[in-house]
Amino acid sequence: MRSDAVKKGMQQAPHRSLFNALGYTEEELDRPLVGIVSSYNEIVPGHMNLDKIVAAVKQGVAMAGGTPIVFPAIAVCDGIAMGHTGMKYSLVTRDLIADSTECMALAHQIGRAHV
Repeated sequence: MRSDAVKKGMQQAPHRSLFNALGYTEEELDRPLVGIVSSYNEIVPGHMNLDKIVAAVKQGVAMAGGTPIVFPAIAVCDGIAMGHTGMKYSLVTRDLIADSTECMALAHQIGRAHV
């Protein structure tokens, strides 16, 4: 599994120490690390309840035998951005979200589940 690159072997002891510092148990580190990308925030009305969905996804990942790891994605509300210079940012954030998700997943060697 992809996440073994940061969990298994003698050379990954420093990586494991950081996971341990985050509170992950040995049992959790034996499972695949599954990233959950969430754009929960308090500025986009449609994203206000994503924290509840993320909690359910985390539970599902754990029940399926993975170790869930949540990390953020930015979000722009098209309605709030409408009618001023903010309009220029709505579409380009899609590339930023895709690129930053890829960066997080590859830098930390985790799988992905999108919310």
